[in-house]
Amino acid sequence: MMILFINLFFILTSQLLEGKSDSSFEGSISNIKHTVFIAGPDFTGIVDENGNIQWDSGRKGARDGFVLPNGNVLICWADVVQEYTPQKEIVFTYKRENAQIELGTAQRLSNGNTLITSSGKSPELQEVDKNGTIVARIPLNPETDNTHMQTRMARKQNNGKYLVPHLLAFAVKEYDTDGKVHSEIKTDIPELGGAKSEPWPFTAIKLKNGNTLVSLTRSNQIAEFNSKGKLVWKVSNEDIPGNPFKDPCGLQRLPNGNTVIASYGAKEGIRLFEINKKNKIVWSFDKYKVHEFQVLTTNGKPLTGIPLK
Repeated sequence: MMILFINLFFILTSQLLEGKSDSSFEGSISNIKHTVFIAGPDFTGIVDENGNIQWDSGRKGARDGFVLPNGNVLICWADVVQEYTPQKEIVFTYKRENAQIELGTAQRLSNGNTLITSSGKSPELQEVDKNGTIVARIPLNPETDNTHMQTRMARKQNNGKYLVPHLLAFAVKEYDTDGKVHSEIKTDIPELGGAKSEPWPFTAIKLKNGNTLVSLTRSNQIAEFNSKGKLVWKVSNEDIPGNPFKDPCGLQRLPNGNTVIASYGAKEGIRLFEINKKNKIVWSFDKYKVHEFQVLTTNGKPLTGIPLK
């Protein structure tokens, strides 16, 4: 199994630069199969296209993570961010500064640093070097003192600014390196049910076309906004039979235009699913609860052109 794992990520390294049986992956819907990295409360690791565990971190409850181009796995828990080799050797560690802080992001940047969110009394983004030393602090304004509800998955963009969802502020804010907010997408708009529907932004992704894709947890919606913050697309349980949206958290737009969504609140049934442009479910997974994730392969082929989540 380890040899297969290493072979898979040898392919990923060259092409990605920029258990239960098959029934866990409902490939019969459209013959789609995915290998997926899962960060979740039940399991944190990699599940192959047949639904079998390919790599297990050995710890549950991860918040965020990525499989890196070199095949290592970067994972964020509430108290620590670590990078593992395929053989589970830990080659990077950053621990929170005190027990009152919650960590919530792990994104490896192009300069080799790691972006981490630190929620608490003084919420901020932190860029940490390979030695675990904080080299940049970006103050955040989540508009709440509730540590757990201040923010979720932050992502640094190609323009050097940071895209940060703030749940209780109903806002996705774009910060510069000094902590100044340059733009803001409001999610408590009438088209999404207003604040009454509790459209808490959880994961926000900047797409190649300049749009921003956002998962909205309590309102069970996915929304896409253009560069001016105007809503251009949304999807919810009203659009798909079976009510698959249950506290959507993780989110990924695939190169083919399909969208993969983690239904974190699902206690059974579909917990991760892919919809096409016609809002039809073409693939789903039901084994583990999924907080965040990364689709790695489709039908044996590594994905390319995936924007950073």
